[in-house]
Amino acid sequence: MDVRVLAATNKNLQQEIAERNFREDLYHRLSVILIQVPPLNDRREDIGDLVQKFLDDIARDYGNKPKTVTPEALAYLKSLDWRGNIRELRNVVERLVIMSDDTITESDAKMYSGK
Repeated sequence: MDVRVLAATNKNLQQEIAERNFREDLYHRLSVILIQVPPLNDRREDIGDLVQKFLDDIARDYGNKPKTVTPEALAYLKSLDWRGNIRELRNVVERLVIMSDDTITESDAKMYSGK
């Protein structure tokens, strides 16, 4: 049987090992290939592309035409703190799709972003 494991964390595992909160042997079993993904707050330039992808994906899932987002709404979304990273952004975009008209405005983003 071939088993593959993909694991992700927002913790510093080296620090967790030093503090004896994570087993070093388990770390070495899992750390065959390490991928460092910077938080969304450190790559705000990606937010526009991600919002568009989510708008397209959500429209496809719901069987609708993708909604558009105004530049002001996008600028507002880029200004927010995204502690939940891409998952949080995707949830906000889906909420905006559900709650907004065909064009998502800055006032929609302010009202429904949950921020």
